[in-house]
Amino acid sequence: MALSLQKGQQISLAKTSGTTLTTVRLGVGWEGIKKKGILGFGAGREAVDLDANALMFDAQGTLVDQVWFRQLQSKDGSVRHSGDNRTGDGDGDDETITIDLTRLSSAVQTVILSVNNYSGQSFNRIETAYCRLINQQGEKELARYELAGQGNHNGLIIASLRREGSDWTFKAIGAAASGRTYHDNLPDIRAHL
Repeated sequence: MALSLQKGQQISLAKTSGTTLTTVRLGVGWEGIKKKGILGFGAGREAVDLDANALMFDAQGTLVDQVWFRQLQSKDGSVRHSGDNRTGDGDGDDETITIDLTRLSSAVQTVILSVNNYSGQSFNRIETAYCRLINQQGEKELARYELAGQGNHNGLIIASLRREGSDWTFKAIGAAASGRTYHDNLPDIRAHL
């Protein structure tokens, strides 16, 4: 059973999974915003373009690599993005980022996971949105964080994966940010390293 994390909660990924984790996947899913219409006309969904990001930092807080919709793979190939979903249509995860912890450069001490709304609507307007962390071995959901209704902003610093010896900890951050891409959020993100 997955843990439903609140802001600031932290879990050891190895202890939660019961084994040493080798590969984890961040899944982000959402639906477009319902449009009411008048007398049944104009109803439907307004497209929402959420973008999942994985930002890799060294021990000094220097950004050493990033994976997002414009760079779908890290330089060493250990982190991969599924591709840009611009509408949220369909069931399940709309964008995923897979992280092979065994191949991640030893220089990387922290991976920050974030999401931005490229189309600009605030999270208050989005009714259904989540992120979840999955152990690729067995497809076990380790943690889940609800994104919908999070506030009058269009970016969210979701969580961090932090190296602690041979283990990794996952911490739910849930901090508001503003901007259409991770570049706009870097000052806010650095506060969570």
